[in-house]
Amino acid sequence: MIDAASTLWQYLAPDMRALVRDGEFLIEDSIRHRDVPPTDFSYLVFPFAKLYEGFLKKLFLDAKIISDREYHSDHFRIGKVLSPNMARRLGDRSAYRQISDRYGDQLAARLWHTWKEGRNLVFHYFPHNYRSLSRPAAIELINQLVGTMHEAIEILLGRKSL
Repeated sequence: MIDAASTLWQYLAPDMRALVRDGEFLIEDSIRHRDVPPTDFSYLVFPFAKLYEGFLKKLFLDAKIISDREYHSDHFRIGKVLSPNMARRLGDRSAYRQISDRYGDQLAARLWHTWKEGRNLVFHYFPHNYRSLSRPAAIELINQLVGTMHEAIEILLGRKSL
């Protein structure tokens, strides 16, 4: 899913790379075992959604959007600081606002949209809108997560992906 020669792979910490490998294993395993398929392939997205959260925290720290204290805090929430709905209330502590101001509205919106689609809407249960994913839909979300990470590395840190 992520080329080992890419800038993104080089940027990832060892525990983040392990999540990629776990995710790739789950995808291959889901293809290999064709017994009775599950009704929901959301589980394929989980390692990549977890990776995305860790990636954003690391990227925001390196881009000086969050502090070292926030990065290591058990109480810091990416979804809160990345939400466009919280930008006004959080002011300068809003990652969405900082990214929008420094790198443009389009990147801030993409980071948020990927967070919402690739994490929140996959792993939260809404009785009025039960969302189960087919394998192709799960892989599409994984590709969205990975693509957004590639784009963010290129823009925020000025590093081109290989």
